Amino acid sequence: MSRIGKKPVPIPAGVTVDLKDETLKVKGPKGELALTIHPKVTVSKNDSEIIVSVKHPDEKSERALWGLFRALINNMVVGVTTGFTKILEINGVGYKAASSGKKLVLNLGFSHPIEMEVPPGLEAQVEKNVITITGSDRQAVGQFAAVVRSQRKPEPYKGKGIKYQDEIIRRKAGKVVKAVGGGK
Repeated sequence: MSRIGKKPVPIPAGVTVDLKDETLKVKGPKGELALTIHPKVTVSKNDSEIIVSVKHPDEKSERALWGLFRALINNMVVGVTTGFTKILEINGVGYKAASSGKKLVLNLGFSHPIEMEVPPGLEAQVEKNVITITGSDRQAVGQFAAVVRSQRKPEPYKGKGIKYQDEIIRRKAGKVVKAVGGGK
């Protein structure tokens, strides 16, 4: 029995859920999301909640799908009501970011600025050295944040680079220089 999968997903007010064939569409104030349901997973909708189940709950692979699809559906409902946010910080002398329309321009110490297209459905806001990525699709927000971070990952000596706001960088000690003249 899947502990996550057996919990029903509550449908808040202002959210509409359409279930046709193997496609689930969730529409709310922040947008609309769609999900194709796996053939081994069955989804049923009551008036105020969504119930996910599988045909053979004793098989391990189907239990995994059960929990996965319940979590995906819950993320869709939360995404269209409140949305998701990832916050990135830029550390380093001369490192900066700017947002112009649907582009994110990063100056990260390379000989050229990096221009990144913001995917549709997402927003990227820049304030000083903080980049805020928001959207209704949790996977898209996390993926774009990871792509932005990968342009200059934080290094362990000075901590320069792009990191998540809650990320902790483990620092290393630099080289230790020996005193001159004590050779023997």
